[in-house]
Amino acid sequence: MSDSNEKDKGFKWIEKPEQVGEMLFTFDGETVFNLFRDYPHNLTKEQKMEFDLLNPYWADFFKDR
Repeated sequence: MSDSNEKDKGFKWIEKPEQVGEMLFTFDGETVFNLFRDYPHNLTKEQKMEFDLLNPYWADFFKDR
């Protein structure tokens, strides 16, 4: 059985339906990134690699950035 803290680690989208037009995500549950403002320049190399692996659509969409 895995520890509950382990389940909270890793990439996940943050659901905030009241914030139209914002796509928010986190890797650690503390630092929140805005897809359109922060990707890719505010992510570490490792975070970008994880994001791209899990979100190929967005990686392709922003490939020219």
